[in-house]
Amino acid sequence: VGNGYVASLARPGGNITGVALAVGEGFSGKWVELLKETVPKVSRMAVLRNPSHPVGEVFLRETQAAGRALGVRLQFFEARDLNQLDTALWRLEKEHDQALIVTPDPLFGTQRKRLFEVIERHRLPTIFHNKEFVDAGGLMSYGPSFPDSYRRAAVYVDKILKGAKPADLPVEQPKKFEFIINLKAAKQIGLTIPQKVLARADRVIK
Repeated sequence: VGNGYVASLARPGGNITGVALAVGEGFSGKWVELLKETVPKVSRMAVLRNPSHPVGEVFLRETQAAGRALGVRLQFFEARDLNQLDTALWRLEKEHDQALIVTPDPLFGTQRKRLFEVIERHRLPTIFHNKEFVDAGGLMSYGPSFPDSYRRAAVYVDKILKGAKPADLPVEQPKKFEFIINLKAAKQIGLTIPQKVLARADRVIK
């Protein structure tokens, strides 16, 4: 809506509709909460973000609010492109924060290997937004279930092929969220995941 692709979620008004994978209000504060539960003594967290991301300001506002509520100081590292990411990672390594949040952005996905190198070198408990990072060796993720969204998108295809107008089909927000933990990654950075956190996970990689 903010970028003008649709007039509103309820009435898109044009030729675009479907299931949104970009999560909006009421979501990103969970990254701070889950990291704090996983590492209760943490008092400083780094947040890697692209300020140009369509929902970037929402991520910023909600993580700041969660940090204040939990007594955690957040330091933001911004990157819009590869050059800025080089600088952000260099600064991140100098600051010695105790945990890391990697917010959603295609740039960070394409540079996953470089992120993992920094994370492993500094033994940083890190949370990501989707399971692809965890399947590749990251510690944990919390975000919308892509397979669930893909299945729901098929319903839109069916309706449109049968004559429905995209302008009249509401844009759906993600409904199912997944919390995934990788115990191999935890062992690699010398971290013991509390049992109460493991009990909340939808999937645990052993």
